[in-house]
Amino acid sequence: MAQTAHTDHFASFAEFYPFYLEEHRNVVSRRLHFVGSLGVIGCLAMALATGDWLWLPAALVSGYGCAWIGHFFFEKNRPATFRHPIYSLMGDWVMFKDICVGKISL
Repeated sequence: MAQTAHTDHFASFAEFYPFYLEEHRNVVSRRLHFVGSLGVIGCLAMALATGDWLWLPAALVSGYGCAWIGHFFFEKNRPATFRHPIYSLMGDWVMFKDICVGKISL
């Protein structure tokens, strides 16, 4: 799989986010990330509404499953989650917000 050149250390999330966006250039991958994030929100809402905490693993499958399909099949790269799990999770939600406000296109 192709890898984008990057540093293994980022001093801050602000330094990491441009790298994160470079790893998400493919529109299908971004759409899958967006759908996965919506699924996470839905699963969390169901867990809270029903008290059935089995929705929590479903939230993980929705979020990571969609994102990883995007990376492996469309971006042809390795998810940043493997190297930078916290910043990557933050990046998912910042990108979700940026898509919602029209800063990033689908």
